[in-house]
Amino acid sequence: MTAEPVQSDDGAVITKMAAAVRAGERRALARAITLIESTRPDHRRQAEDLMAALAGHGGSSLRIGISGVPGVGKSTFIEAFGLHLLDQGHRVAILAVDPSSPRTGGSILGDKTRMEELSRRAEAFIRPSPSGGTLGGVARRTREAMLITEAAGFDIVLIETVGVGQSEIAVAGLTDMFMLLLAPGAGDDLQGIKKGIVELADLIVVNKADGDLAPAAERARRDYAAALHLLRSPLGGWQPTVMTCSSLEGAGINEVWAKVSAFRDQVNASGSFTERRAAQANQWMWDEVNEVLQSRLRENTAIRDTVDAIEASVANGTTSVADAARAIIQQLDET
Repeated sequence: MTAEPVQSDDGAVITKMAAAVRAGERRALARAITLIESTRPDHRRQAEDLMAALAGHGGSSLRIGISGVPGVGKSTFIEAFGLHLLDQGHRVAILAVDPSSPRTGGSILGDKTRMEELSRRAEAFIRPSPSGGTLGGVARRTREAMLITEAAGFDIVLIETVGVGQSEIAVAGLTDMFMLLLAPGAGDDLQGIKKGIVELADLIVVNKADGDLAPAAERARRDYAAALHLLRSPLGGWQPTVMTCSSLEGAGINEVWAKVSAFRDQVNASGSFTERRAAQANQWMWDEVNEVLQSRLRENTAIRDTVDAIEASVANGTTSVADAARAIIQQLDET
């Protein structure tokens, strides 16, 4: 994905864009996210300038990660939940990380078409972004996009991931609360969900609790609640909870928000909220360090042949991985 060119030798245009984002201008917000998603080296430098200009203006929202297997009704739930939040006076940003098209690299699901009513509300901002094949389906620049929406005044950010798998741990590292959506009638196999994902959940919501599925949803709630009885979140002694709701009928949505609010109040009171945010910020910094180092390696033509030779020696077993890594870093230091 590429962004609109930003000619900013003196930084004036970036400063103007940052001011427009802080003023809540939707077009500027969309352009800013497009810029930070770009992989062009010049755009990456401009994106770094933009993030620096917005530093200190984000971080005040409640960040909620929402995951679940395909078909569980994530988009329907997010629309119902988002509309409820808007009615409560909140401004809601949804960063829906779509699978990437193998041909174009762009988003292929198009969440605005799946959240039609929510997308028409001025207090909501929906941004489908291609996952780009990144771990857990979390787009490479979701972190920065989240901070940009916060700087624009959105006080609740929902991050919807592609599906559920072991790598979905990534979204838990981005957010304040991790919500897992399940469907009725899952059975003992937990719909193929890895045990570790269930253990990460701060809140489990059994969706589609309506019509003929209502009894099955209640049975599933009891089963999951029994399974979670021995689990406890490290956040302020919070006990993970299982609830039911019907996104189509709106039943239980208010109760889900009440439970989210109770979670926020409890972890805030315990100090765990601040501790998690600080740990996440440090992890993001080291992730960025790793990314910058890899970018320097890819872009350094002076050592490309040497790196290719080292890779070949690792592939044929003549060099250990540890020795190869040290050799590559040494090459980088010497250039």
